Amino acid sequence: MTVATARSAASAHPEPAGVDNRVVVGGAALTWRSLPTPTLPDPAAVLAHSAVHALTAARQHAVHGTELLLSTASRVDAAMRTELLEAGFTVGVLDDDGVHLSAPARPRAAEPGRLWLLTSGSTGRPKRVGHTLDTLTTVRAEQPDRTWLCPYAPGTYAWWQVVTLSLTQPGQHLVVVEPDELDDWPTVAAAHGVDAASGTPTFWRRTLYRDAAALARVPLRQITLGGEPVDQAILDQLREVFPTARISWIYASSEVGASIVVHDGRAGFPVDWLDRETPGRPTLSVRDDELVVTSPYHGAGLAGPIRTGDRVQVLDDRVLITGRLDSDEINVGGSKVSAGVVRGVLTGHPAVAWARVTGRRAPVLGRMVVAEVVLTPAGPGDTGVPDEGALVRWCADQLPEHAVPRRIRVLTEIPVKETLKSDV
Repeated sequence: MTVATARSAASAHPEPAGVDNRVVVGGAALTWRSLPTPTLPDPAAVLAHSAVHALTAARQHAVHGTELLLSTASRVDAAMRTELLEAGFTVGVLDDDGVHLSAPARPRAAEPGRLWLLTSGSTGRPKRVGHTLDTLTTVRAEQPDRTWLCPYAPGTYAWWQVVTLSLTQPGQHLVVVEPDELDDWPTVAAAHGVDAASGTPTFWRRTLYRDAAALARVPLRQITLGGEPVDQAILDQLREVFPTARISWIYASSEVGASIVVHDGRAGFPVDWLDRETPGRPTLSVRDDELVVTSPYHGAGLAGPIRTGDRVQVLDDRVLITGRLDSDEINVGGSKVSAGVVRGVLTGHPAVAWARVTGRRAPVLGRMVVAEVVLTPAGPGDTGVPDEGALVRWCADQLPEHAVPRRIRVLTEIPVKETLKSDV
């Protein structure tokens, strides 16, 4: 990889506070300081060939403030590449041979210090959201020393959250796993002393499903979940494996930043957090069953109350995030069903490792509720695997009739995307 700087030494930023933290990537133990600094155009849209290339781009930005959009090639299709070029970015693929560039037709002046994120595209095509290292750095208080696992795709909001923690906080070391290491990440984590890990609920469910014993051998003291609805079942399963760890779930997005952090082991957040205004902290509201956030960590141009597109349900003393508004609600003969609520009932069954709930066209009713599930591996003493009828009866005992799935299909593997989500 070409080692150079994109700007003169006089324009470089001070080294970040975590520059001497250990970084394990591609099996090699380095530090942020020892990572090479690639020559990047300004502004640049960098498509990183591997995790180490993504980290070098992040360090380059931290030192030089180059306007940067960082992603992987798989998340940027031809239409998005054209869109980036038209927006004045030089698009470059970063690999061991350096940066392979495609120049924009109409270059523009760079915006120093700007970082761009691509949203997950859950509401359509991904879009660009502007941030800075400061707005992405939401952990500011001094932290106990940790070695963090980073399983996320480079350039996503969740990836930047773990990376900025390591860049800005001394004692926050980093072990990065590539996509082809995800199935065996507990072995990698145990070998490098990982004691803190962040992942989506799908990531944790998939790990428990594939090899719970290997996971239990990782000495985790901090477990973080986010990126998808977090239900009580996965929190309880992780607590059973790690009874002394702190288990946290975080609500965060490219648009509003990290807005909700819960450590009490319960799904949802306390209802008395709603409409509570505290300087320097996000304000949470509910409008028409939608979560609305006013956050100091919002993306560029998104000040004020931001409708998140996430559906919530207030149940007793908790506010539960059940899913996306455009996909969570199923209309069954005029009655509304929350796919997230049905999914929570299914994953509450001791034999269900994962579930997805959707609506399907049906005569008379218009739509009916259907589901896909992955069952937990049978263990010693198990009396049998539940069939579709048993799962339907489980749901019927806890849900109104119109919300009970009419078809339940069993899958053999938990599906997962590059973003570590299952499209639930």
